[in-house]
Amino acid sequence: MTLPKTLALTAGVALLAGCSASIDDYHDTRPTFSLKNYFDGEITAWGIVQDYSGQLTRRFCVDIVATWQGNEGQLHESFFFNDGSRQTRIWEVNVAQDQTVTGTAGDVVGQASGSSQGSAFNWQYTLTVPIDGTEYDFAIDDWMYALDDKRMMNRSYMKKFGVTVAEFSIFFDKSARIPSCETQM
Repeated sequence: MTLPKTLALTAGVALLAGCSASIDDYHDTRPTFSLKNYFDGEITAWGIVQDYSGQLTRRFCVDIVATWQGNEGQLHESFFFNDGSRQTRIWEVNVAQDQTVTGTAGDVVGQASGSSQGSAFNWQYTLTVPIDGTEYDFAIDDWMYALDDKRMMNRSYMKKFGVTVAEFSIFFDKSARIPSCETQM
């Protein structure tokens, strides 16, 4: 390999390595995000799914009811997709004293884990997804960003064998009770 090709390859690898976000990168950002404080009560969110090429494949709305008993919480998510399909996911979550979060749900393999710094929360887990009668496991890298105390953006990356196969963008708003997603989709 020639020197210019070696330098180009090295620079490319260094750029890719620099693209990985760390939760610690958000330490001094504001407003401060707290999973327990944000996910409390009724919340509505709207999202899109894009495939590996960036093509929009689905839209959805999700109604969330979150309840807490101390540091143990339940997030009941009811998804309504633009193709008429529906899905329910019920998260059982625990916020430890050091503010790390663990959780389980029926379609999650093992245990999800996450933590927050500043305005960001990073949540990682393996999700089982049915596709054409077969179930596949995907690694989910979920990032939530507080915009203010009522609104939040969520970016999720679905990966198989380390390759991103889909991305989710979700906007959460709890500034006013909005009619159920059932009436919107």
